[in-house]
Amino acid sequence: MKIFFRILAYVKPYWRTLALSIACTFMFSIFSVSSIYLTIPLLETLFDQTPMEIGATQTPPKYQLVPNEFITGKQYVENSIRNFLFDGTKSEALFKICGLIFAVFFFKNIFDYCQSYLMALVEQSLMRDLRNSLYEHLHNLSLSYFSNERTGNLISRVTNDVNVVNGGVSATFVTLVKEPLLIIFFLTMAFILSWKLTLLAFIVFPLILLIISGIGLRLHKQSGLMQEKMADITVVLQETISNVKVVKAFTMEEFENKKFRRETQSYFKTILKMTRIRNLSSPSTELLSIFAGAVIIWYGGQQVLITGEMKAAEFIGFLMMVFQIMPPVKDLASVNNRLQEFSAAGKRIFEILDTKPAIRNVNSPIILSAIDKTIEFDHVSFGYAAENGEQRIVLEDINVKIRKGELIALVGPSGSGKTTFVDLIPRFYDPINGSILIDGVDIKLFDVKSLREKIGIVTQETILFNDTVRNNIAYGLEDCPIETIREAAKSANALSFIEEMPNGFESIIGDRGVKLSGGQRQRLSIARALLKNPPIMIFDEATSALDSESEILVQEAMERLMQNRTSFVIAHRLSTIRNADRIIVLEQSRIVQEGRHVELLKQKNGLYKKLHDMQFAQQ
Repeated sequence: MKIFFRILAYVKPYWRTLALSIACTFMFSIFSVSSIYLTIPLLETLFDQTPMEIGATQTPPKYQLVPNEFITGKQYVENSIRNFLFDGTKSEALFKICGLIFAVFFFKNIFDYCQSYLMALVEQSLMRDLRNSLYEHLHNLSLSYFSNERTGNLISRVTNDVNVVNGGVSATFVTLVKEPLLIIFFLTMAFILSWKLTLLAFIVFPLILLIISGIGLRLHKQSGLMQEKMADITVVLQETISNVKVVKAFTMEEFENKKFRRETQSYFKTILKMTRIRNLSSPSTELLSIFAGAVIIWYGGQQVLITGEMKAAEFIGFLMMVFQIMPPVKDLASVNNRLQEFSAAGKRIFEILDTKPAIRNVNSPIILSAIDKTIEFDHVSFGYAAENGEQRIVLEDINVKIRKGELIALVGPSGSGKTTFVDLIPRFYDPINGSILIDGVDIKLFDVKSLREKIGIVTQETILFNDTVRNNIAYGLEDCPIETIREAAKSANALSFIEEMPNGFESIIGDRGVKLSGGQRQRLSIARALLKNPPIMIFDEATSALDSESEILVQEAMERLMQNRTSFVIAHRLSTIRNADRIIVLEQSRIVQEGRHVELLKQKNGLYKKLHDMQFAQQ
């Protein structure tokens, strides 16, 4: 129930449209009942075999409105309608009835159309807002969240689960409003025609409710399982498409096919079981309804044929009323099932929305306008959460002060904490101990956006978008002049290959820049960083996967980008960091050496000299 009310919060902005939709539903119900009720005078007109002369009027005493202080409301309404319809010949009465039937059905369908359109407007608005909320919240979450979640699972929640929630909203505001109104109006009219037969019709309802509750409980469990299975399919699909080059290189197509078939078979079994459970309610409800209908026909027939309590036309009209109740009752029987699916999907959605970002602004954060002096690591320690719940320490008691404009190189074996070191500066993660200071102020006190705006990052795995060269370089910058973009590309040694492309800066580079070489992707990434013009630059093994020619071009672009900036370079190729102002050597989560290239080589037993000798001995 809590999930239901939380979803309602997304409907609140559209309450006027929703109220208008409900009003249309109310009018639709009235005209639906009226369309059935008009069959009674129609039948009486058609099957009244009393001979009448041409032009004679039909005003038998039973239709006349006779003033009587004991007259009932039912009789008053009946007499009023019949005096209007039967005031004239049979042909005139038939014409009036047919005209009235057309008018009633016309307005019935008009209100049905308006209700459907207005409700669709509310539903689609809710889906849009819910997806937007999920997407925006995902952007607010820290990197640690995405490290523990499968991408396909997140995609499934934003797409498939929101669709399921929409079905629950439709069940709530359409089925739970429209169908009960129809049932109430039809029952009211049926009760007016014969209260005895109406009470008899209620026998079926307790049985239906009993079946619905049992089916609903089983369906809730299966619905949650179905959403998980769909997420598993999305995960396999996303991973396979993202890594298609590796799949083909290792000829693992059949392996991936088997894995995908295994997931789709599991989903197939789950949804088949859920469909079996869901569809069980409809035939069960119909079977009970037909049984009740047969009993009502038998009992009502007795009232017409033997006791004379009802006229034949009224009994047929009553039967039409009762059987018009059956479709709404069957739809209501499925509402609980849909609400159970809705609840399971809503739970998965709010698991994301309820996740608090690990990296958040403090109250009244400081806007970082410039970096004037230093960046300092003060007794910083950091660890990732391990599967057993403990911390896997990656950095321990790091103390280092970097002056503005320094070029700092980070060296060390894989897993020594180099990437984590630079990831702490833009607050992708927060230290578990110690603090990082910019000009003496803890970076936790700065506005996160203003902090990250001062930092540019170029990584080994270049992140580009399936868009034009121009939009990739000017990422996040609207209406950036092409001259400025061209200048950034030129400084990044990228202008020559861009101009050789079919459409130049308007060329589409494909998903993750697949149409470009590794060196070209890196130079576009550097051009993007140049255009951002940040005071801090981070290069995380930006040249490690490049050939010699590409490495030279990228290295030249990097050197231009590092001018007059505080820069951090992670590199396995020690030849690229000889000119660094300071080299920090990490091993087993700690700083073990620090100094310039020449100074570190003089420390004969040092790790840096060991790495240097091993690397150059292989060349």
